[in-house]
Amino acid sequence: MKVLKFGGTSVGSPERMKGLEELIGTVNGRKIIVLSAVAGTTNTLVDIAQNCLRGDSLKAIRICNDLKEQYDQFVADLYTKPESLKLANELLNDRFSLIQKLLEGSFSPEQEKIILAQGEILSTTLFFYYLKEQGEQVAILPALEFMKTDQEGEPIISFIEEKLGNLLDAHKDIDLFITQGYICQDYQRKVSNLRRGGSDYSASLIGAAIKAEEVQIWTDIDGMHNNDPRVVSNTRPIAHLSFNEAAELAYFGAKILHPQSVFPAQKYNVPVRLLNTMNPQAPGTLISKEGREKGVIKAVAAKDGISAIHIHSSRMLMAYGFLRKIFEVFEKYKTPIDMITTSEVAVSLSIDEVTFLDKIVEELQQFGAVDVDQDQTIVCVVGDFGANTHGYAARVLDSVKHLPLRMISYGGSDYNVSILLDTEHKVEALRSLHNRLF
Repeated sequence: MKVLKFGGTSVGSPERMKGLEELIGTVNGRKIIVLSAVAGTTNTLVDIAQNCLRGDSLKAIRICNDLKEQYDQFVADLYTKPESLKLANELLNDRFSLIQKLLEGSFSPEQEKIILAQGEILSTTLFFYYLKEQGEQVAILPALEFMKTDQEGEPIISFIEEKLGNLLDAHKDIDLFITQGYICQDYQRKVSNLRRGGSDYSASLIGAAIKAEEVQIWTDIDGMHNNDPRVVSNTRPIAHLSFNEAAELAYFGAKILHPQSVFPAQKYNVPVRLLNTMNPQAPGTLISKEGREKGVIKAVAAKDGISAIHIHSSRMLMAYGFLRKIFEVFEKYKTPIDMITTSEVAVSLSIDEVTFLDKIVEELQQFGAVDVDQDQTIVCVVGDFGANTHGYAARVLDSVKHLPLRMISYGGSDYNVSILLDTEHKVEALRSLHNRLF
């Protein structure tokens, strides 16, 4: 069985949704289709919830009514049979009545999560009705019945495997299934969402749970490119990546895939293929266990919004336990660290979550002098940087020798060399690395 995930642009209009049926038909065998919400819907639902949280329920209701009108037109253009249109309109009335009811009176984050879940419920049910109208044998697998997280917000693979297996066994005569990405139930069985990676994460978790033949992530570009095509000319798709290489690129800025989405597939050794809905014939990018090529630099990616923190203290000299105390500050505020470099008397590290930056800096000052540089970018070069390779790190650094570097990270992984610099130098760094490396 294969798992195919389609993002919001793939179902962003009635025409796209109709084209999706034809595309799915070209994939042989049993398959589970994971859908995001229709493009723009989730952002609008967030806007509705945020206005309600701010106390402006009237504005939230106006936005909700506008969204309902957009969906009324959507279903009018999608279906041709009266019975399908009737079902779709009943769905819209039911879902939007639920949203309106949640907007009345007091409003909580729990209600917000219920509202956010409606986007995927709408897209999957509307697509299900369309496929039924076309005579397809298809079943819906409600994500809220099998996708569950624990108290830490981590998915419970064993639960997903058991419940999803039961749902599939109940439809042994069906080869085509549809389910929602992004949404789940939490450990208290309340409506929640996967946050990190959204629908990509859902697809990877489903693929892992059913030991899928392959997980396909369909987007609007031809796989993962070897640099950012928005600012660098002559980039090309990468044919093959290892799970580790793909995770590095995704984490450090390749927007086509969320890094969290790689790990379930990697753990259960399920290949992931990145494909283009607009160009289905393109081979895309295959991510698998056997992806690493010796002596090859694969790609460059960049991650903006980085803050660099530098702690200087003579107490580090010949001391033990100092770094543990530093890390405990970041653990206290649940703030992940991206890069770190050390010397005998200083530590430099970078973060991209700055919610508690002021408090972190205040606590770090008890250990020494603290400086912070904001508006930084991490540029990551991914490839074979194992112990037996020669000269590749030098080539990377030589490519950016004309730029001021804040930090350099090398040796923490066999897969990347990372540099930190001011964001104003990012585009020049990407272009220079591309010209020298590729």
